[in-house]
Amino acid sequence: MIKKGCSVELFLVIMGLELHFTAPCPKNCVCYPSPMTVSCQAQNLVSIPEGIPNSSERIFLQNNRITMLLRGQFNPFMVTLWIYSNNITYIDPMTFDGLYLLEELDLGDNRYLRSLASGTFHGLVKLHALHLYKCGLYALPDGIFNGLHNLQYLYLQDNQLEYLQDDIFMDLVNLSHLFLHGNKLWRLDQNTFRGLTTLDRLLLHQNNLQWVRRAFHDLKKLTTLFLFNNSLAELPGDALAQLGSLEFLRLNENPWECDCKARSLWDWFRRFRGSSSSVICESPKELQGRDLKALTKEDFRSCTGSESLHQTKTNTFTTSEKVSHKNHHHPHLTYEENEESELHSYNNLPVFPTESRPRHRQHGRNCSSNRHRYKTIKTGSTASKKNMIEVHKTYGKEYTSDFEQKTDIEATNPPRRKTKCTRKTTLQTPSGVQQANGIPPIHANLFFFWLVTLFAIIR
Repeated sequence: MIKKGCSVELFLVIMGLELHFTAPCPKNCVCYPSPMTVSCQAQNLVSIPEGIPNSSERIFLQNNRITMLLRGQFNPFMVTLWIYSNNITYIDPMTFDGLYLLEELDLGDNRYLRSLASGTFHGLVKLHALHLYKCGLYALPDGIFNGLHNLQYLYLQDNQLEYLQDDIFMDLVNLSHLFLHGNKLWRLDQNTFRGLTTLDRLLLHQNNLQWVRRAFHDLKKLTTLFLFNNSLAELPGDALAQLGSLEFLRLNENPWECDCKARSLWDWFRRFRGSSSSVICESPKELQGRDLKALTKEDFRSCTGSESLHQTKTNTFTTSEKVSHKNHHHPHLTYEENEESELHSYNNLPVFPTESRPRHRQHGRNCSSNRHRYKTIKTGSTASKKNMIEVHKTYGKEYTSDFEQKTDIEATNPPRRKTKCTRKTTLQTPSGVQQANGIPPIHANLFFFWLVTLFAIIR
């Protein structure tokens, strides 16, 4: 016979419940089982709530007024943490220490954060997506991304970044998407993107870029490059020569000088078989308003080989020149100033590719898909619909994205990946009080009513 002390546990197992789901839910939060989820969004919380069950795998704290993140506030079983759109000003460097299972961390839209310690994300060996958009960041400390070998999506857009030091992304050997648009970057050096051999999309539009050296030499898998709305007057053709997989290129809204220094870029376009925006000449006067791509050899009849070589040399700086240029600023173009600019539409947006083993580069295993992992709308954005279209359905939230834009680019279908990839388990996202996996939220009163009824039956 089964002992009475064991009958309660057996009854709960038969009913599909587990004992650890009976842990109390934090005040003003809603909890879901399987996987254990705690949703405390939009509750005007000023700190991390107490009483979060230790077994929680997903914690949603977005749209509150939380100001600090400290060590010991999160459990080591956590897989997903959303804490975007708060008032975070300080993150203890040990806040995420020991969270070896964490896969997605969204700290975006914390506009007063402004700085991070170099070791903040160390040890997050399974992290796939890191969101640091709209955090007021002025700089990235050396080594901040060290050890993040499984990171595939990095969101750094809409900050105040002016400069990216060499090898800052060196450890991100599986990164496929890098978003850097809407910052104040003014130059890209030869080793800025070194090591990003699996990168698929690089967005650098709406910065202050004036000089681009051979920054793209490792990006042999890159299919999408956005450089529109910068301050580029020239771009050497050899800066793009290594982009053998490039399919979509946007260079419009730059003050292009179509003199002899533009000859190498014109030559590169003659060999390029992908889709690109227009490259409208601003000077010289006789070519003003014409598209560089539509020029002919006759337009460069007075150019010599030495002038083309001069183009590359003018983009080479000494260390002292780097320091002097670092403090040089150009007016940053806002979204309002570019409402009427042509935009390009991407209907097929990615989901997480297959997890790759740390420290092993797997060329070509960028398993992007057209399916959306989540279908809930991310709130808390203050951007105007006219300026940024919220259509980027990625990882459970619709991010303000510049992918869906209208331009004169002809969209083409990306080539199929030949390598088969095993998809990750889909994480269903609660929206407010949305039920998880069809199981209603746990209510303490109903649970105790079941227990009382069960004991009455046993007796």
